[in-house]
Amino acid sequence: MAVDPDPATELELAAEADRRARAYLAGIGNRRAFPDPAAIEALTAFDEPLPATGASAADTIAMLDSYGSPATVASNGPDYYGFVIGATLPVAAAAERLAIAWDQCASSFDNSPAADRIEAVAARWILEILDLPRASAVNFGTSATACGIACLAAARRELLARSGWDIDRRGLAGAPRVRVVVSELVHITVKKSLRVLGFGLDDLTVAPVDAHGRIDPKRLPPLDGATMICLQAGEVNTGEFDPFAAIVDRAREAGSWVHVDGAFGLWARASGNLRSLTDAVDRADSWTVDAHKWLNTPYDGAMAIVRDAAALAGAMNSDAAYSAAAADSQKNLGLEFSRRARGIAIWAALRSLGRDGVEQLVDEHCRLARRLAHGLEAMGFERLNRTCLNQVLVRLPDDRSTRALREQIIADGEIWFGASVWQGRPAWRLSLSSWRTDDAAIDRALSVIGRQLCKRGIHRGNSNPFL
Repeated sequence: MAVDPDPATELELAAEADRRARAYLAGIGNRRAFPDPAAIEALTAFDEPLPATGASAADTIAMLDSYGSPATVASNGPDYYGFVIGATLPVAAAAERLAIAWDQCASSFDNSPAADRIEAVAARWILEILDLPRASAVNFGTSATACGIACLAAARRELLARSGWDIDRRGLAGAPRVRVVVSELVHITVKKSLRVLGFGLDDLTVAPVDAHGRIDPKRLPPLDGATMICLQAGEVNTGEFDPFAAIVDRAREAGSWVHVDGAFGLWARASGNLRSLTDAVDRADSWTVDAHKWLNTPYDGAMAIVRDAAALAGAMNSDAAYSAAAADSQKNLGLEFSRRARGIAIWAALRSLGRDGVEQLVDEHCRLARRLAHGLEAMGFERLNRTCLNQVLVRLPDDRSTRALREQIIADGEIWFGASVWQGRPAWRLSLSSWRTDDAAIDRALSVIGRQLCKRGIHRGNSNPFL
């Protein structure tokens, strides 16, 4: 079929999609945390040849809902504890729907005055809520990976410029070496960003960590003016924070660039109870943080933040004769030229929550994480982290039990959480970041886990539960 130009048809289609979306939302809390085999098998319905004659729009939306909705994970619900995935705040989802209707190319003021001004406010609010240097540049990118590329590209460009090398004109061939120091437990997205920028993994200098996964300042490799060092606010397993004060001071003396991967942990700065974990993090040079994690906005919403706004604008500039814009236009601060206004949902979340709401969201998840950790300890699990944030890391006394019990729990579908490896042995990693998760959800998770323990004959205090 050809595109139907009838406005009434377009509105009917939008209404039908919204009706189906409302039905999906109404079912939150009543569906499996992970789809069952039948729902996954039904996805074969999408494996059809490209139609010669297009199907009706209504039929396409119906198919998407009929086969797609049952095969989704319940990440927009209270029982999903995987990967620090937040649910979507209703106001953020609603703002996203309106922004999609606007259909703006949010690259600059000329493309969309509304998007440009709203994202500028969102950027200012991000710097305020995280208490980072107010003159910093903020780019709303797709992910911590994309935003990390932007930050580290700015770092490399600046360090080379200090050595008299113009990377924009001369490229990398023959350039002075830029050293990169990373944690022994550096997140994979930082490694990926560095690979994309041409840094070989064998060339990275690795900083040893302590028992909690934090860089040990006593064993920190030498730093100099040609070094960028990547620190973590929220180690992915333990939720721990590198000791910023000790490391940043040494980096400052050496003239190094300090980048902080704070995908979820940087939100601790919004909490009076947790802020001390981030002491001195504001003295770094660049930061990445996700909104689609702890702020509970729709996915594809992250921030690259750079203290020296000109450094980020210089590295990411994409002005052309037909499309020149201000240095702080979003197209000149990140990877995307044509982009959607992902900062609008972030603005909506911050305006709806306010400073107090963000703090309550963070504090509540940390309280629930401690409650979950204590409940698992009471069942005989070994707690592997201090639960200083929203991460719960546990294992059973023997590795076979740890793996097998998780597989059974996941197969039953009531809750979902991830597997990990900590200090060479398998572990469970449960992350709390959904605004829908409450005490009732924690009670339910503990009940599900306890029930499976009993089914397998695993009793508290038995050091070899399968023997």
